[in-house]
Amino acid sequence: MNHLKIGWAGLGHMGVPMVTNLVKAGFDVTVYNRTTDKAIALQETLGVKVAHSPRELAESKDMIITMVTDDAALKEIYEGTDGVLSATLQRDMLAIDMSTVSPDTTRQLATLCEAAGIWYLDAPVSGSVKPAQEAQLVIMAGGRSEDFERAKPIFNALGKAAHLLGDAGAGNYAKLAINTFLGITLQGLSEAVIFAQNNGIPPAQFLPLINNGPIGSAITNLKATNIVNHDFTPAFQLGLLAKDIRLAKGQGLDTPIGNALFDTLQDALTQGLATSDMSAIYQYLENKYAE
Repeated sequence: MNHLKIGWAGLGHMGVPMVTNLVKAGFDVTVYNRTTDKAIALQETLGVKVAHSPRELAESKDMIITMVTDDAALKEIYEGTDGVLSATLQRDMLAIDMSTVSPDTTRQLATLCEAAGIWYLDAPVSGSVKPAQEAQLVIMAGGRSEDFERAKPIFNALGKAAHLLGDAGAGNYAKLAINTFLGITLQGLSEAVIFAQNNGIPPAQFLPLINNGPIGSAITNLKATNIVNHDFTPAFQLGLLAKDIRLAKGQGLDTPIGNALFDTLQDALTQGLATSDMSAIYQYLENKYAE
């Protein structure tokens, strides 16, 4: 039994399997979610405790971990009414944010936390629902080395690798760079499939040529089934990828393919694809360019 007391905020597609793995690893976990039904469901299935506000969540904890949708949700957890920073916090408590947010937000919150006597790591993850379920995430962190070492038991329970990349915000920069490459890969894959399709080679025939050859990758293999079956049930929503590329643009991304990806995602949002899987980039481009 691990005696660290963990407060966890955010029970979305990623949060639930990650909390499950922490409980399996023996951590004492209390959860908070804006909609309490998800928290109550986990209480019933996993035996976790439930907090009804971020303030309550943070009381008497060794660490608090956040895994939420965006910068606004994260700031609300810390700075809102009954937020974490309104709680009576244990000295040197460690706050770990595993969301994908702006490095600017991370630096702001790290400064506020330090003023309150606690420490802050940004530690976003590479991997979606299946790697989260299998504790195979890759974790990229920014912050103090001593805090990264303190967080290692958590990271070991959640992922297959964890890397400290620099000061506060470094993990966010790495995650935005990875998701830029992820989006570019999906757009390139989709354009190639549509070109083949327009010339008489259907996706079910064409995709094995990619995935059995040197240009195949984990993501092209993973998303081939979505494309062939036109099944865009979300593992990672297109709207979240669009948010991440918008954040990258805000941090200086201004390259030809990056800009093309940004435009594609923004247009796909106007077509109602925000809650579809990110592989719905193909659906958007097929509707626009398939013959």
